[in-house]
Amino acid sequence: MTSRLYLDNAATSFPKPPEVFEAMRRYAEELGASAGRGAYREALASGELVADCRRRLATLINAPATDHVVFTHNCSTALNQAIKGYLRKGDHVVTSRMEHNSVLRPLQALSDEGLLEVTHAPADCETGRVDAADLLAAIRPRTKLIVLAHASNVTGTLQPIEAVGAEAQRRGIPFLVDAAQTAGHVLIDVQAMKIDLLAIPGHKGLLGPLGTGALYIRPGLEGAITPLVQGGTGSVSERPVQPDFMPDKFESGSHNAIGLAGLAAALQWIEDQSIESLAAHDRAVCARFLQKARELPGLVVYGPQHAEERVGVFSVRLSGLEPGELSALLETEFGILTRSGLHCAPMAHETIGTHTDGGTTRISFGAFNTPAHIDFCVEALGKLSDVAVSR
Repeated sequence: MTSRLYLDNAATSFPKPPEVFEAMRRYAEELGASAGRGAYREALASGELVADCRRRLATLINAPATDHVVFTHNCSTALNQAIKGYLRKGDHVVTSRMEHNSVLRPLQALSDEGLLEVTHAPADCETGRVDAADLLAAIRPRTKLIVLAHASNVTGTLQPIEAVGAEAQRRGIPFLVDAAQTAGHVLIDVQAMKIDLLAIPGHKGLLGPLGTGALYIRPGLEGAITPLVQGGTGSVSERPVQPDFMPDKFESGSHNAIGLAGLAAALQWIEDQSIESLAAHDRAVCARFLQKARELPGLVVYGPQHAEERVGVFSVRLSGLEPGELSALLETEFGILTRSGLHCAPMAHETIGTHTDGGTTRISFGAFNTPAHIDFCVEALGKLSDVAVSR
């Protein structure tokens, strides 16, 4: 059987550090208790486990207050909490055409209900880059939120977060950043970047298990955000109203403690490697793939052509093969796992001109991919290009 090479890290990272599974096994076999739901040793240990994960994540993004990192089920939940919890009837939102459906759909739902208006700033059709000037030009007197993906899940394009954040702060408009494709891959500093709200998946670049994520909320902004879920928090149980302090205000119900055990171990692994070295690895992967891919006739690589302008998420098309067919052949002939289609980002595909003909094949690299993996992938694409040309 052909060995398998996983290149779908934009969906979820694989493999994970072995420490992740060991931490989850220890929780399942030795603790098992729900954090904050008892005074016995195992419950207290679970609470410390959750607190440790929160501290590590706050440190990674340079959050000014640890308790303003709120755990969620995933990045989509974090984005919905920020968007639906903060916006009010009559508000206007500025976002871009490069966003994931986890931003587009909640905004569209609120718009369809007549609750708000949304402006989608354009992006360059070659690079997928949003011009900060275009985004800021869309601001109106009623603009209450700016939403932007740190990097596109289609083209890998790094967006001008710092420029937008600085101007948003100057104008007093909260700035929500979707870090689905950047957390764990590049340095994120919420204070330096002037990010008010940061949505993070635990299972992608952070290398934790599925079912984990977080929302960072800038201190002072939490009072303006309504929790989407109310319920048990293990605190002020004598009152029938939701606590108003952090993080309990936004963390109803038992934590996914086993998942957070894995995420904490993954964050420890990232600390040991350093985010700087992981970012350098990501740039090296991008540079190698771009350099090798340029040699292939009939292969189109969408997005920036310089490694410094992107992360390791590549949408490609190969002349003579539909995206779905290319993904299928990469798997059956070479054991390479990719994802084809529109990648939950229809406006991004409209921008790069691939919306009506099957989208693209997405190849996305992770922390454990090597130069040999990149070379094997490009060689496979080259062989399939020869096959397509000979048809």
